[in-house]
Amino acid sequence: MCRATYSGEQALHAFGTSQGGTRREDIRFLTGKGQYLADTLPAGALHAVFLRAPVAHARITTLDTTTARNMPGVRGVWTARDLDAAGVNGSVLGVSLPDRRGGKGAAPKRPILADGIIRHVGEPVALVVADTLAQALDAADAIALEFDELPVALSLAPNGPALHPEAPDNIALDWELGNEAATSAAFQRAAHVTTLTVRQNRVTAASLEPRAALAEWDGTRLHFAFNGQGVWTMKRELAKLLALDPEQVHVTTPDVGGGFGMKVMVYPEHLALASAARALGGAVGWVAERGESIASDNGARDLASTAELAFDADHRIIGYRVRSRFNLGAYNSQFGQNIQTALFSKVFTGVYDIPVAHLQVQGIYTNTTPVDAYRGAGRPEAITLIERTMDMAARELGLSPFEIRARNFIATDAFPYQTPAGETYDVGDFARLLARAQDLGDVAGFAARKADSAARGLLRGLGLSYYIEAILGDDTEGAAVEFTPEGRVTLYVGTQSNGQGHETVYARYLAGLTGLDESLIDIVQGDSDLIAKGGGTGGSRSVTVQTTATHGMVAQMTEAFSTFLEGALGTAPVTFEDGIFSAAGSNQRLTLMEAADLARKHGAEGLLRHERRVKLAGRSFPNGAHLCEVEIDPETGALRLDRFLAVDDFGTLMNPALAQGQVHGGVAQGYGQAVMEEVVFDAQGQLQTGSFMDYAMPRATDFPFIRFESVPVPSANNPIGMKGCGEAGTVGALAALSNAALDALWDQGVRHVDMPLTPQRIWSWLNTGGAGA
Repeated sequence: MCRATYSGEQALHAFGTSQGGTRREDIRFLTGKGQYLADTLPAGALHAVFLRAPVAHARITTLDTTTARNMPGVRGVWTARDLDAAGVNGSVLGVSLPDRRGGKGAAPKRPILADGIIRHVGEPVALVVADTLAQALDAADAIALEFDELPVALSLAPNGPALHPEAPDNIALDWELGNEAATSAAFQRAAHVTTLTVRQNRVTAASLEPRAALAEWDGTRLHFAFNGQGVWTMKRELAKLLALDPEQVHVTTPDVGGGFGMKVMVYPEHLALASAARALGGAVGWVAERGESIASDNGARDLASTAELAFDADHRIIGYRVRSRFNLGAYNSQFGQNIQTALFSKVFTGVYDIPVAHLQVQGIYTNTTPVDAYRGAGRPEAITLIERTMDMAARELGLSPFEIRARNFIATDAFPYQTPAGETYDVGDFARLLARAQDLGDVAGFAARKADSAARGLLRGLGLSYYIEAILGDDTEGAAVEFTPEGRVTLYVGTQSNGQGHETVYARYLAGLTGLDESLIDIVQGDSDLIAKGGGTGGSRSVTVQTTATHGMVAQMTEAFSTFLEGALGTAPVTFEDGIFSAAGSNQRLTLMEAADLARKHGAEGLLRHERRVKLAGRSFPNGAHLCEVEIDPETGALRLDRFLAVDDFGTLMNPALAQGQVHGGVAQGYGQAVMEEVVFDAQGQLQTGSFMDYAMPRATDFPFIRFESVPVPSANNPIGMKGCGEAGTVGALAALSNAALDALWDQGVRHVDMPLTPQRIWSWLNTGGAGA
């Protein structure tokens, strides 16, 4: 019997998880050798262009492609009718959620190409494929598209012009969570009730790399490459749509320049492109232009929520009630009628000890962008809402924003704690993080800084937000390792990097557990032929679930090698510690690579590949206190971010530098929405912010140094104690910045602010009686 031992925790302590060093990806990215989708298009690939809807709602009367089909270089033109004739007439993936009215919410078909009705500006109407991009563009311009415009629905209120016969009053779903009766009773006995309505502006992803794809058909098999966040859903949907066996579909993903959840989803362009490649028997590539992306990418936010907090006489929360209405866009999301519902519910009660809560969510179809879901949708909205309401309650109750939060935190000894939403928080020490933020942020010195700003004619405000988010997505993941004949090690992972530095983290972690030379470790991701199953990247899940899988796989692998070595060396027990196999009473010591070489010599090929799939014991919950100070010029309304501090509990950090980078990027993204970003449509549903000339984006000059402090409370739900960090910066920054702006304006009589905090809006609030808007 093998008596080999392996201690994962021992290895963690021996090699460490909080390791620094530069990112291995940066060598190719900074030297122009990145392999993004546009860099990988094969020579001779045909070029695809989509004719897009120029209006928000219309009935197509004429769609004549005759001229376009006969133009130079054109290989094919497809409309919904052409796809239908080819048997490709399914719906783009969209899911319904349970509806409190009974059954599920509306489930209208989302056609690959507009099938008689146009429902948003930018909807794909026809696909042109030609030898060159210029030829494809010319042919798309030659398509005769005529239509009768229909009334447009843009309001978040029910009723209005219907988009889908399946959705009376344009209500996609009406959904609730919590105990309505108990919540109502709490409000009836409350000593004080704070009510706040928050409007969250619509934003677009604006990823560094626009969406792009390549479809290749070799006569029997489809290869589909796209810059997404996981390959397996795409593989399934392509096989289903084209009536192919799963083995006939190979999906890959090269380097990806930003995802933000927007690139998780299957889009109509993907399906149309694959169909065209099969029909033409070759390779067809498509790379979106920036304006095309803004009009056709899935967006985020765009909701109005009213929160009510009920307090007892001791200023403790006894009930929380939320009514939220969000813009679903023209169709259903891939992750439910809208990801808002599922994610909003996970953290809508935040870090506070709330006995009862009730959430009502109503989704509305409108003629805007395709779907409203990305960027961790739901979590930023929920946290922004409760944190802004907590700040308002502090003002109404005469407490400091720190005191009201500390008084209502879930106590450290109350974990595991089940929220009214049914989520179980495993661990937390919220008061410790808040106290640390108060100290590091020099809150005691704020009055002096405010006075200094006032002496210069400026208004200074302090804003606090305490966030919590749930690590979401698939709670299972796999990892496989293979020793190659060339003396290298390949680690296969089920997640997909979008620029976060996964290759560095995964290679360094495997090296730390095993003693392998990191430079000999290759990371393979995003290939459905090489990796049978994976959860992809989204919801801050990647490093937590992937390293947990690697941890389990290494334990299994070293156990197997120990058993082999006991027989091969004739000694037992063989143990593995600090990267070395050894046996008591023997001077034989082998590294893992040497053990693999010995297995190869003995013909034990099965030892050269190891694979394991694991399931997390539960979600983890990153949380933290974000504190910022802003200055506002009352003469112009211009807001300047002067200080930003993030004190975060991410549990065990795999790589502090990368975690800090994620926080910095998230804060920048949150700042963008809070201060300047907004997707705007006119009354006819025309996009008014269709380029970076109209859609404002933050710049480096907008930011001071963003301070990051780690105060870890390791999670109990995975062996490493990780919690994830991908979206924390955005989740915390939105409310912190909004609260800071209101604090700066409060003494001027302003009682309400909404994002984006543009100079024009702030100036207007200061000069219209201070009501806010």
